[in-house]
Amino acid sequence: MSKSRDKIEYLDRNEAEKVGELKEERLKVNRTAKVVKGGRRFAFSSLTIVGNQDGVVGFGFGKAKEIPAAMQKAFKDGRKHLVRVQRKDTSIPHEIEGSFCASSVRLIPAAAGTGIIAGGTVRAVLELAGIKDILTKAYGSTNPINLAKATIDGLSRLRSKEEMADLRGVEL
Repeated sequence: MSKSRDKIEYLDRNEAEKVGELKEERLKVNRTAKVVKGGRRFAFSSLTIVGNQDGVVGFGFGKAKEIPAAMQKAFKDGRKHLVRVQRKDTSIPHEIEGSFCASSVRLIPAAAGTGIIAGGTVRAVLELAGIKDILTKAYGSTNPINLAKATIDGLSRLRSKEEMADLRGVEL
């Protein structure tokens, strides 16, 4: 039994340029080692969340021999993977679940003043998306990369009442 899912639609280059100033939050910097004849060779990878806190968010992953270069690559990659998020006031229009690999995240709308009830990775994505009131629960793998992608998967599939009515051919 397979799940049919739409692929995440990222903003195209023209839309991404109109977004404005993007803020970034580094979630994880990882060091890897390759053992060679002369010793160990280290490389670094960086996971960065990028957003304008007004309905646009993305994630980037970069690898390099030095930490600053990996962070720079991650930010550049994040600008290429921006997603527009449907919001309702300070929360989301409806409950939804996003998944990626073995991670899944349930996003539940909350009343104004609730705040963001979420773990570190999911919280960073939601803050940079501009969502202020939401409840979340992460299931399965807690790998930060998979959690970030699962959260963005859920956010990208949010629809307003008007959009759903148009898709179904129903008048409100």
